[in-house]
Amino acid sequence: MPSSATKSAKKSTKKSPGQANARATDQASGQTSSKTVDPATNPANAPSPAEGFNGAFSLPPGPALEICLRLQNAIIEHRLQPGTRLSEDEVGEIYGAGRTVVRSALQALAHSGLLEIRRNRGASVAKPTVGDAHEVFEARALIEPEVARRAAARISDADLARLKAHIEAEHEALADSDMGRALALSGLFHIEIAGIAEHSVYAAMIQSLITKSSLIIALYWVRPDTACESHAHHALLDAFVKKDGDAAHAIMRSHLIDLHSGLNLKPPVRKETSLAEALAGG
Repeated sequence: MPSSATKSAKKSTKKSPGQANARATDQASGQTSSKTVDPATNPANAPSPAEGFNGAFSLPPGPALEICLRLQNAIIEHRLQPGTRLSEDEVGEIYGAGRTVVRSALQALAHSGLLEIRRNRGASVAKPTVGDAHEVFEARALIEPEVARRAAARISDADLARLKAHIEAEHEALADSDMGRALALSGLFHIEIAGIAEHSVYAAMIQSLITKSSLIIALYWVRPDTACESHAHHALLDAFVKKDGDAAHAIMRSHLIDLHSGLNLKPPVRKETSLAEALAGG
């Protein structure tokens, strides 16, 4: 039977999504690093959405993956809004890449659901429907509370320090009036919790759902006060410190219901117009 020391040693080797993807991002840009930087032990290195939203792209390290990650980060941070068209030629000019490389990156983003590619129209940032928005947040409300419960039972001191760093980075982004980055960091906070829970299937599902949530928030958000409500993340952190799984479950569920309620998902009210009125003067 493994000793507690052995279990602790195994626990300490676990990498967060941010740590693992930092190495992948370096490889994509052609750089290598002899060690992984951990925000928990290096406070000067703030959590980066680019490191957490890796999208599970099936691309080898290289220019296509680098372009893919950069475009993804721009979408997650709302610098590229839903519906924005992405011309292969323009993207290639910006990043100094050929059309074949750019096309590979755009196709990978389309496979992840961040882009839509239509024949004769090219690629554009996806625009989730109202139905999509309900489904995404309903799914999150079912999955993430249980993930939070699992995380509370497994969380380490290093994990707690990393989550605290995320909350501080959110505050800094808000202080700088950078709402896009604050929202991206908020989503990454949830992805980190999924990593702590040590359930690969849940983690992949949550990353996909949160990536889609960024598009939904860009389209339907009407309550900025709940977008980055720090008290919910602080309450989750307190529950994790106490290793209180039931509290973490309840707080996460309440938090996601509140986020869902902050979306304007009512169908537009259309004025009834008679045929005669519609065709008048035509």
